[in-house]
Amino acid sequence: MNISDKDRFARTLAAFDAANTEDPHQEEVEGKMMPKELVYGQRMSEMLAGFAPEASETLQLSARCQHIQRWTLPRSNYPMDRKGYLKWRTQLKLFHGKKAAEIMETEGYDAEMIERVKFLLNKQKLKSDPETQTLEDVICLVFLKYYFSDFTKQHSEEKLIDIVAKTWGKMSEKGHEAAMQLSFSPEEQHIIQKALA
Repeated sequence: MNISDKDRFARTLAAFDAANTEDPHQEEVEGKMMPKELVYGQRMSEMLAGFAPEASETLQLSARCQHIQRWTLPRSNYPMDRKGYLKWRTQLKLFHGKKAAEIMETEGYDAEMIERVKFLLNKQKLKSDPETQTLEDVICLVFLKYYFSDFTKQHSEEKLIDIVAKTWGKMSEKGHEAAMQLSFSPEEQHIIQKALA
């Protein structure tokens, strides 16, 4: 990346962060309240940097904007069944792609790079496109590291086993190895062992 490309990249990440700063939902991080989706985007970038330090510019952009302004499309707007959940997820992917495209276009990215980010955000060709798979691995690792603990307090053991099994099924072998390096409480380890049995 040359200097002007680096500047454009930095401006785009800052614009993604600015969009996520508007999140009305807050999360406590090291004693400080912060917008939830801003924290999530930064965790995604940090995890990607450790998991795939050679990641392309488009993959790095996709990781940062994976949940861009997610709160504007709440789950409660859709029927609370499997069909409603799937519709919500589909609409979210399209929405994130559109928001990312608007910002990238403003910052001077060409159509090819914008389409590639949309492709990754839509999780196209999971298992066969290495970058889509890397993005999915990072999403799963961020979930396991930062959000799984809260899930264990909200759901039954049966539901948690199902969640972990589905998460594991989306990951690559490299993702599984990275997940095993994370630290879990004895209760969390018990759920994971049951899910993987």
